[in-house]
Amino acid sequence: ASIGPSAGGSVYSPAMTDFVIMVEKAGTMFVTGPDVVKTVLGEEISFDDLGGAMTHGSKSGVAHFVAQNEYECMDYIKKLISFLPQNNSEEPPKITTDDDPNRLDHNLINVIPENPLQPYDMKDIINSIVDNHEFFEVHELFAPNVVVGFGRMDGQVVGIIANNPMHLAGALDIDSSNKAARF
Repeated sequence: ASIGPSAGGSVYSPAMTDFVIMVEKAGTMFVTGPDVVKTVLGEEISFDDLGGAMTHGSKSGVAHFVAQNEYECMDYIKKLISFLPQNNSEEPPKITTDDDPNRLDHNLINVIPENPLQPYDMKDIINSIVDNHEFFEVHELFAPNVVVGFGRMDGQVVGIIANNPMHLAGALDIDSSNKAARF
């Protein structure tokens, strides 16, 4: 988690981890700061615009989650850990759920429009099929034409990758392809 400023060589480490959570208006990551950018390029740029949480969450894709504050950051960590095994030789945690795996969701009939040119939000479908309608999206702000994240089906953790017709008609581009491949 990036809860404060990070500059120089130390920013390479978070970028190579599985998940990065940054706190908005607090966490920053950049190799070279705004002063050097101004000296070398003659351009003024703020810490947040250069390497803030929203920049890394929506443009570079380095941040998988952007939290509003430290408490939300800890909530993201807890939620993420609930989907992951303790190590690579274990299975992800399975939970008992009251959600019937054979339930019918009659709202699904209305999600996909009859007109094939009309977009729809793939997240509506995902939320309908996962246990308790709880989908934990990863990289929500980055390359929204592909949706990635975790859910559960019959208590078992599943990873979900899906094109999202609501953005760029779900077409794959470089960012969305990298997002899906990294997940």
